[in-house]
Amino acid sequence: MLNKFLFKQIDNSGLIVFRIIFGFLCFAESVGAIFTGWITRTLVEPKFTFTFLGFEWLQPLPGNWMYFYYVVMGGFGLLIMLGYKYRVSAFMFFIMWCSVYFMQKSSYNNHYYLLVLLSGIMVVLPAHKYASIDAKQNPKIKSISMPAWCKWIFVIQLFILYTYASKAKMYPDWLDLSVPTALMQSKINYPFVGTFLQNSFMPYLVGYGGILFDGLIIPLLLFKPTRKYAFFASIFFHLFNSFIFQVGVFPYLSLAFALFFFTPETIRNIFLKGKELYSKAEIIVPNYKPILVILGSIYFIIQIILPIRHHFIEDNVLWTEEGHRLSWRMMLRSKTNYTTFKVVNIKTKAITTVNLNTYLTKKQMRLVGSKPDGIWQFAQYLKKEYKEKGEDIQVFVNAKVSVNGKPHRQLINQKVDLANVQWNYFTHNDWILPSKLEN
Repeated sequence: MLNKFLFKQIDNSGLIVFRIIFGFLCFAESVGAIFTGWITRTLVEPKFTFTFLGFEWLQPLPGNWMYFYYVVMGGFGLLIMLGYKYRVSAFMFFIMWCSVYFMQKSSYNNHYYLLVLLSGIMVVLPAHKYASIDAKQNPKIKSISMPAWCKWIFVIQLFILYTYASKAKMYPDWLDLSVPTALMQSKINYPFVGTFLQNSFMPYLVGYGGILFDGLIIPLLLFKPTRKYAFFASIFFHLFNSFIFQVGVFPYLSLAFALFFFTPETIRNIFLKGKELYSKAEIIVPNYKPILVILGSIYFIIQIILPIRHHFIEDNVLWTEEGHRLSWRMMLRSKTNYTTFKVVNIKTKAITTVNLNTYLTKKQMRLVGSKPDGIWQFAQYLKKEYKEKGEDIQVFVNAKVSVNGKPHRQLINQKVDLANVQWNYFTHNDWILPSKLEN
């Protein structure tokens, strides 16, 4: 049964077309970051970046070198699309994308995380065995089939992603439509559609439509009678997100996933008219089966565990942010804050109130104002800076934070010196004060 599920040979048309689209979108995401000014705002202008904890050594290249970095990364995207030196190109894009992902989190986005996973998956897939320069230069590798696991790895990953995204929305502030309403109100100045988005039905469409779409889209795409309707719903859903929320290439990447649900005949007739269809349905068990089963099982266990880890950490994740990232928690909350940092010289007892504008960009200030890990990291940065000037300091923080329009409450224990406490990676940091938010 397992051999049939994983190693039955199936037509590879979907994977081949997906490789072409994926490579182009990798190129578009890389080049787009240059022309939209994202690199300037996120990696060039800041004095330093807030990395993922443990990746402090990973900082942007100096000067304008990050622009060149993205040009090279986009070039690897084009090589993936063309299928030239595919394994090397896919691996290099994966490494380069992971590097920029982990070196900053002030522009954190679940879609960036998805691209980390997908680019890693694409490295191991035989996506270059048809309609590629590699196959043209080396006809021996040319193939019209692939093992079934190459399809199911996408289907299972998407099912996990969408299921958790749907589940995460099932909390009071989303269900009472306060968050969807706030999302629409923030778009009131959009040209042409801003006023339309204020209609009373829009929060219902965004709120409950989002829950239903995320929860049902994969089963509906798998079920042949509903597949076509689900795909049309996907087109509306993802184009709406693209225009209203401006989430980069993710909506188009999501539409490309439909290639793994439609029949090879449909895909060939639209995209690969000259391709022969594979129909033998052989079961070929390779010698790498034990490695695939072990590594695949570990990978998906991690994917299942990461989004629920916040349930095992004290307090509400909306408040503490502990367990928020890598969990498919998308556009679930808004925060406002009033935050000040006070530096105390241990020797002289001199007190300095930090002017955040001299250190941080506006986007970084939002991170430092309301997210405990960003607050802690900035305290560590201040400690290091003052240490270089020969001063030993303490850092105390007064942070009053509002979640989803609720009254501002004290986030951080003001008596705790954040410059001289350790971050707890796997448990609750008790200097984060209780939230009194509903779970």
